[in-house]
Amino acid sequence: SRMPPSHCCDSPKTPTHLIMKLTSLRPLFLVLVSFFVLTAAQLGAADAQPTLPRLVDLGAGKCIPCKQMKPILDDLTRNYADQFTVVFIDVWENRAEGAKYGIRMIPTQIFFSADGKELARHEGFMAKKDILAKWKELGVEVKESVTPTAN
Repeated sequence: SRMPPSHCCDSPKTPTHLIMKLTSLRPLFLVLVSFFVLTAAQLGAADAQPTLPRLVDLGAGKCIPCKQMKPILDDLTRNYADQFTVVFIDVWENRAEGAKYGIRMIPTQIFFSADGKELARHEGFMAKKDILAKWKELGVEVKESVTPTAN
């Protein structure tokens, strides 16, 4: 009792069936690849040799002190972009990054010189005035922003 030729590809074990199944997953695959490329580019930005001093904040989107830091980081990014760069890394979404930086708690702020050397670390919430004071303590002259900003 042989199967008629018209049904030869209906078996889930045939290569043709697998190819059809994989073809139907192509849009999902493209979305995942695009997400990975964007995420890798964002993470690569944290490691790129900067031309400005850099503040890396390692936290998580759902951590309460990290949420309190978000408007401060946004303000620093917007109003001090010509003086230093700000990079936020969500270590709950990118666990390897947290391990790479050797953090013990979140949020953690790491201050880097323009040549990429780590200058200082702080663990926990850090107010804007304290971040700016730390830059000055580290020898980075930061001009005050003229735009009203978050504390």
